[in-house]
Amino acid sequence: MTFWRPEADAVLVRVKVQPKSRRPGLGGVKPAADGPRLAIAVTEAPEEGRATRAACGALAGALGVAPSSVTLAQGAASREKTLRVAGNPAEIVPRLEALA
Repeated sequence: MTFWRPEADAVLVRVKVQPKSRRPGLGGVKPAADGPRLAIAVTEAPEEGRATRAACGALAGALGVAPSSVTLAQGAASREKTLRVAGNPAEIVPRLEALA
Protein backbone atom coordinates (compact mmCIF):
# COMPACT_ATOMS: atom_id res chain seq x y z
CA MET A 1 0.00 0.00 0.00
CA THR A 2 1.30 3.45 -0.90
CA PHE A 3 0.70 6.88 0.60
CA TRP A 4 -0.53 8.28 -2.73
CA ARG A 5 -3.33 7.46 -5.17
CA PRO A 6 -3.47 8.77 -8.75
CA GLU A 7 -6.62 10.24 -10.26
CA ALA A 8 -7.34 11.46 -13.79
CA ASP A 9 -5.84 14.94 -13.36
CA ALA A 10 -4.29 14.84 -9.87
CA VAL A 11 -2.73 12.69 -7.18
CA LEU A 12 -4.14 12.28 -3.67
CA VAL A 13 -1.40 12.18 -1.04
CA ARG A 14 -1.99 10.90 2.50
CA VAL A 15 0.01 12.96 5.03
CA LYS A 16 0.43 13.34 8.76
CA VAL A 17 1.09 16.94 9.77
CA GLN A 18 3.09 17.78 12.88
CA PRO A 19 2.30 21.41 13.78
CA LYS A 20 4.51 23.65 15.94
CA SER A 21 7.62 21.67 15.08
CA ARG A 22 11.08 23.04 15.77
CA ARG A 23 12.42 21.60 12.51
CA PRO A 24 10.07 21.97 9.54
CA GLY A 25 10.30 19.67 6.57
CA LEU A 26 9.32 16.30 5.17
CA GLY A 27 10.10 13.33 7.39
CA GLY A 28 9.65 10.38 5.07
CA VAL A 29 6.88 7.80 5.12
CA LYS A 30 5.51 6.78 8.52
CA PRO A 31 3.18 3.86 9.30
CA ALA A 32 -0.33 4.66 10.50
CA ALA A 33 -3.32 2.56 11.54
CA ASP A 34 -4.95 2.97 8.13
CA GLY A 35 -1.80 2.75 5.99
CA PRO A 36 1.39 4.70 5.39
CA ARG A 37 1.47 8.49 5.36
CA LEU A 38 4.04 11.10 4.38
CA ALA A 39 5.16 13.01 7.50
CA ILE A 40 5.29 16.81 7.18
CA ALA A 41 6.51 18.96 10.07
CA VAL A 42 5.57 22.66 10.07
CA THR A 43 6.33 25.50 12.49
CA GLU A 44 2.84 26.98 12.30
CA ALA A 45 0.18 26.35 14.96
CA PRO A 46 -2.93 24.35 14.07
CA GLU A 47 -5.15 27.43 14.25
CA GLU A 48 -7.38 28.74 11.47
CA GLY A 49 -5.85 26.35 8.95
CA ARG A 50 -2.32 27.77 9.18
CA ALA A 51 -0.65 24.38 9.67
CA THR A 52 -2.60 22.92 6.76
CA ARG A 53 -1.59 25.76 4.45
CA ALA A 54 2.03 25.36 5.53
CA ALA A 55 1.88 21.60 4.85
CA CYS A 56 0.47 22.26 1.38
CA GLY A 57 3.29 24.71 0.72
CA ALA A 58 5.94 22.29 1.98
CA LEU A 59 4.63 19.49 -0.24
CA ALA A 60 4.44 21.83 -3.24
CA GLY A 61 8.03 22.90 -2.69
CA ALA A 62 9.26 19.32 -2.37
CA LEU A 63 7.47 18.30 -5.56
CA GLY A 64 8.46 21.39 -7.53
CA VAL A 65 4.89 22.44 -8.32
CA ALA A 66 3.07 25.72 -7.78
CA PRO A 67 1.74 26.19 -4.23
CA SER A 68 -1.75 26.76 -5.66
CA SER A 69 -1.79 23.23 -7.12
CA VAL A 70 -1.74 21.57 -3.66
CA THR A 71 -5.05 21.76 -1.79
CA LEU A 72 -6.74 20.03 1.13
CA ALA A 73 -9.01 17.17 0.08
CA GLN A 74 -9.87 15.71 3.49
CA GLY A 75 -9.07 16.15 7.20
CA ALA A 76 -9.29 19.88 7.92
CA ALA A 77 -9.38 19.43 11.71
CA SER A 78 -7.13 16.36 11.88
CA ARG A 79 -3.38 15.82 11.80
CA GLU A 80 -3.96 13.02 9.30
CA LYS A 81 -4.98 14.66 6.04
CA THR A 82 -5.34 13.94 2.36
CA LEU A 83 -3.85 16.57 0.06
CA ARG A 84 -4.67 16.86 -3.63
CA VAL A 85 -1.82 17.68 -5.99
CA ALA A 86 -3.21 18.90 -9.31
CA GLY A 87 -1.30 17.97 -12.42
CA ASN A 88 -0.25 15.05 -14.56
CA PRO A 89 0.06 11.91 -12.35
CA ALA A 90 2.78 10.53 -14.65
CA GLU A 91 4.99 13.48 -13.64
CA ILE A 92 3.97 13.73 -9.97
CA VAL A 93 4.17 10.05 -8.93
CA PRO A 94 7.95 9.64 -9.59
CA ARG A 95 8.60 12.75 -7.50
CA LEU A 96 6.47 11.34 -4.67
CA GLU A 97 8.32 8.02 -4.81
CA ALA A 98 11.61 9.93 -4.47
CA LEU A 99 10.33 11.50 -1.21
CA ALA A 100 9.70 8.11 0.37
